[in-house]
Amino acid sequence: MTASPSSSAQGAREALAVRLQHLRKDAGLTGKELAARCGWHPAKTTRIQKGEAPPSDTDIRAWCAACGASDQADDLIATARAVDSMYLEWRRLHRTGMRKVQEDFYALYERTRVCRAYVSNVPPGFFQTPAFATTLMELITTFQSTPNDVSEAVAARVARSRFLYEGGHRFVVLMEESVLHYRTAAPDVMAGQLRHLLAVMPLASVSLGIIPFTAARTVWPLEAFYLHDDVQAVVETLTAEINVTQPRELADYAKAFNGLRASAVYGDAARARIQAAIDTLG
Repeated sequence: MTASPSSSAQGAREALAVRLQHLRKDAGLTGKELAARCGWHPAKTTRIQKGEAPPSDTDIRAWCAACGASDQADDLIATARAVDSMYLEWRRLHRTGMRKVQEDFYALYERTRVCRAYVSNVPPGFFQTPAFATTLMELITTFQSTPNDVSEAVAARVARSRFLYEGGHRFVVLMEESVLHYRTAAPDVMAGQLRHLLAVMPLASVSLGIIPFTAARTVWPLEAFYLHDDVQAVVETLTAEINVTQPRELADYAKAFNGLRASAVYGDAARARIQAAIDTLG
């Protein structure tokens, strides 16, 4: 079973900690001696070396200076910032509202040529109608108790749909059949969302597969994830956005996507399942 991407983020923190520890040892310093040179308590050195406390930019510069390795500070700071971006809590990202995050996603999709998306909970943002996105974002804002800028965030999310029609982008989407039946929004809103799926299916940029309830599977249902070209996977959990860039893990997500893809139905069979879900809404 693939390891949790959150554990990969911790592994990257620990790898950074090992680099800092090696700098200290190469300088011939004990933990206490380094702490004294940096002007902090020895316990802080221990926490940083164990990967328990992420070092700030200032911490890294002080550490490198104490070890006579100031020339390595910029590289280590860049590494630390990359590690920090791997695991981002939604409450932290949404501390001023959801609009900024949606704008950042717009930039990501703008530079993505091929997006492969697997969803097991809600339709992907670039397929969402304004009414559905509004309901969903209101639910998220209430759950997270973060500032409410839903109208601005919805506009930023829906703007992503332009890439379905221009710029030579490609969207290959796998959707669990359960997504069609979850009552995430009011029946009329859900019906409008499902009809929108039917409307975008014929687009040249879109491939939409539905994984039936009864499909034989080689890959179990997973958390939603989005593969952007072959360079980044964005995994969405309840509490965090996780960014995966390690080649081995990207290969695992690509393998999982291909396994899920083999269980999906397309074309008329997919449309029939969407229409059946619409019919249940009355």
